[in-house]
Amino acid sequence: MPNGQGRPENESVVGLPAGYILQELSDFKNDLRKSSEPRMGSVGLMVRIAKNVSDDDAKAAAAYFSSVKPKPWIRVVEADTVPATRPNGGMLNVVDGAPSEPIGQRVIEVPEDLELTELRDSNSGFVAYVPKGSIARGKELVTTGGNGKTIRCTICHGPDLKGLGNVPSIAGRSPSQMTRQIIDIQTGARNGPYAQLMKEPVRQLGNDEIVAIVAYLASLQP
Repeated sequence: MPNGQGRPENESVVGLPAGYILQELSDFKNDLRKSSEPRMGSVGLMVRIAKNVSDDDAKAAAAYFSSVKPKPWIRVVEADTVPATRPNGGMLNVVDGAPSEPIGQRVIEVPEDLELTELRDSNSGFVAYVPKGSIARGKELVTTGGNGKTIRCTICHGPDLKGLGNVPSIAGRSPSQMTRQIIDIQTGARNGPYAQLMKEPVRQLGNDEIVAIVAYLASLQP
């Protein structure tokens, strides 16, 4: 998207450090960043782009997206039940008229307005449904490390989780995107320099912890 905010099936690049963006492009180019799911089309597209983009164009794009100020894009709602959804074009769409269903231990991220989202409207974001209690649980894990389950995210990502140097911000970003990155780092699909720093913090995280962490991070102001 021109505003860099992204959609659940791809990555939010708005406000990321230019150095970080360039490193990730290099990782895609050099086969150090892939997807745990080979059918993930957006990642395959990024690999092809990175292998063909010129250095000057990469620097220009990185400078542009790093200069854009992030805005609230994800509305997080704790719920026991959620609208029924179906996959469509890499994201989930609400099934009109279908009964609601238990959320379980899932994050369900859908467009606030599907029509506007498909038109790439830069003012129409997303709502993420998360299990009740997950935001508080996620805050505990993010801010304390959860008694050794992980480490405090503020150590690397800054006291407000909005980045530190070339370490990216993780506040207010898509929980779907962040979940994929955690899993890709756990599985070794991401092996670039920044991924190496994340391997130990995410090593012990199971589904419940991942859901809680991304629910809390997505609920923050970007």
